[in-house]
Amino acid sequence: MELQKVNGHSRDDGFDGLEAINAEREEFLPHKTDIKTEIRFTDFEGKTSFGMSVFNLSNAIMGSGILGLAFAMSNTGIILFIILLILIAILSAYSIHLLLKSAGVVGIRAYEQLGNRAFGAPGKIVAASIITVHNIGAMSSYLFIVKSELPLVIQAFLGKTENTGEWFLNGNYLIIIVSICIILPLALMKQLGYLGYTSGFSLSCMVFFLISVIYKKFNIPCPLEDSHSNQSNTPAPVLEGFCDAKMFTINSQTAYTIPILAFAFVCHPEVLPIYTELRKPNKKRMQMIANISILAMFGMYLLTAIFGYLTFFGAVESELLHTYNHVDPLDVLVLCVRLAVLVAVTLTVPVVLFPIRRAIQQILFPEKPFHWARHIIIAFCLLFIVNLLVIFVPSIRDIFGIIGATSAPSLIFILPGIFYIRIVPEEQEPMVSRQKIQAACFAGLGFVFMVMSLSFIIIDWVTGESRSAGGH
Repeated sequence: MELQKVNGHSRDDGFDGLEAINAEREEFLPHKTDIKTEIRFTDFEGKTSFGMSVFNLSNAIMGSGILGLAFAMSNTGIILFIILLILIAILSAYSIHLLLKSAGVVGIRAYEQLGNRAFGAPGKIVAASIITVHNIGAMSSYLFIVKSELPLVIQAFLGKTENTGEWFLNGNYLIIIVSICIILPLALMKQLGYLGYTSGFSLSCMVFFLISVIYKKFNIPCPLEDSHSNQSNTPAPVLEGFCDAKMFTINSQTAYTIPILAFAFVCHPEVLPIYTELRKPNKKRMQMIANISILAMFGMYLLTAIFGYLTFFGAVESELLHTYNHVDPLDVLVLCVRLAVLVAVTLTVPVVLFPIRRAIQQILFPEKPFHWARHIIIAFCLLFIVNLLVIFVPSIRDIFGIIGATSAPSLIFILPGIFYIRIVPEEQEPMVSRQKIQAACFAGLGFVFMVMSLSFIIIDWVTGESRSAGGH
């Protein structure tokens, strides 16, 4: 992503210095051309194929939240969950449309620069800060999975049923090793497009996870013999209808479903960098990539939630993989699934790191050309901070709750809406036009969602109720 082409020269030749000039030149002008063309990022020759771009964006959408969707369905019922999932998917696709339209008007391909064009330096800083906070939270959630699941995989390979305390079964040591040996080398690549191969492999791992969840549905009886909800010798179905699927339900955990789903569809910081590196870029082509990616992830999310929920019903835990521990901790298929999920989330971390590095560079070094030392140092510092969070914060669920309730609506609803209103000129679309009224309502929906989510979380903290929430 960071190494771009400017008329045949690398970004080392002062790409960032040209960025503002090129952005100014590429505004819509009232002139006629013989051929109807769309504004393109003409100062950059993209090389990433359509398929690789789909892999990268799909990988950016897919996150650790997929493990919490069955739990979310158990707290909403199948019908309400499907309605909410469809709604969030459609709104995500619409917000990407707003971003691409805004970027096309001014020829800018960085989320932070859209903020700068809309509101000046404060807008740039706010956009970059939200992206940084959100993606650090996402990276932390991925490494938390590595911290909790990798020791279980190694333990199972060694034939042990419990952790005996060796250093190689310590999750803190393992995330450091994984970060240095796997994540850091991938994060040092110059272009995000190169990660299309690892993104494709990561997605194939999650497809295997989905197939395994479907298969296990027909091999695990309900209720579980060793259900976590049954610690005594009483027969498992203590409650009548425990193994009946609920079509519609509301309880104290239902309020967290929308933040979980919204967090699971956030990919907006990665959209413009992927657009930049797309071969033959135009808005229609990039919107098609976004629609395919969202549709693919919608299918995976829905199938995972339905079959995970129909396997365990009321016994499903906030992280689906943990629930399988009550069946057989040494089950070979479950072991392979754990390994596949670990590979998937590990390979997703570098994709999420790229927009954070871009945001930091936009704030601290906006006019500086690409430099290897800066590129490496920023990646190393980000991984160092995330590792510290994962190691020293005992429970980061509430932090994720705040991040999911603030950054997710900001990136999906609020910023795309207000950027569109501010950037698209009134000569093209008046303030009272249907498109801008829709964008204003869209941003307003984001504010409502943020206030409601934060209110539910604060009430939950005050009342001291226990809760479980998934991350991205």
